[in-house]
Amino acid sequence: MNLQGFDSHCHLQDPAFDPDREEVYQRAREQHLGMIIPGYDMPSSEQAIRFAQVHEATWALIGVHPHDAKTFTDADKEQLKTWAREQPVIGIGEIGLDYHYMNSPKDVQIAVFREQAELARALNLPIVVHSREAEEDTLGVLRDIPGIQGILHCFTGSPDFARALLDLGFYLSFAGPISFKSAHGLRDIVKWVPMDRLLIETDSPYLSPVPWRGRRNEPLRVIRVAEVVAAQKNFSTQQVFEATTSNIFSVFRVLGR
Repeated sequence: MNLQGFDSHCHLQDPAFDPDREEVYQRAREQHLGMIIPGYDMPSSEQAIRFAQVHEATWALIGVHPHDAKTFTDADKEQLKTWAREQPVIGIGEIGLDYHYMNSPKDVQIAVFREQAELARALNLPIVVHSREAEEDTLGVLRDIPGIQGILHCFTGSPDFARALLDLGFYLSFAGPISFKSAHGLRDIVKWVPMDRLLIETDSPYLSPVPWRGRRNEPLRVIRVAEVVAAQKNFSTQQVFEATTSNIFSVFRVLGR
C-alpha cells in the first residue's frame, strides 16, 4: 500500500458525505492518503468499521463522544469489546469531555470517558480524545489511568495543556484551525511541539482550513494543514507528511495487523 500521508481523523461516515462519499474518498486516495475514521456514537462506530472493511487505506476507531455520554450503556461497552476484535479497528475514539455544549451532564461525561479509556487500556489500544473547555478534568482522567496512550485530536488548547499532554506521552493532532487568521497562539504551539509527537487531521466534515473555511471539509484538505505546519517548522510539506505518517504507525501499533 503506497501511503504518502495520513488524515488521522475524518468522519467519512457522516451524513454530510452521503451525496458523494466515494468521490471524496477517491480524491484522497489519488494523493496516496490514508484515513482514520472515528466513531462518535454506536451507529457511527459500526459505520466506520464497515467502511474501512471495504476501502483500502482506511481504518476505524470506535467509541462514544461526550455529547452522547448520557446514552452509554453496559451493553454498549460489551459491543465495543466485540468490535475491538475486528480487523480495521485500531483504537477507541473519539471519547472525552465537552463542556461547551454540555449535551450530557459533566459527571456523566467524566464517568463515560473514564470507562472507555479504561477499556482501551485493558484492550491495549490507544485512545483518541476530544477535549473542549475541559482541560483540567481531561488531564485528571488521563492521569488516573497509568499507561494509557493516545492522541488529543484537533488540538486548540492552551500551552500548559499541550505540555501536560506531552508529559503524559500523548500525541497532539492539529487541524484546520491552525490556518485561521486569529490562531497565532495555536501556530506558536505548533512551532515547539516535537515533530515526533505531532499529527495532522481534517476532522471532516468540520473545520475546513483557509481558504475553504465555512465549507464542508474533506480528507484531501489535510494537505493544507500539512502546509501550515511545514511553514511553522521550516520543513517541507513532504517532510511533515513523512514524520506524521511515521507517528501514526507509532501510536497505532496494531495498524495494518
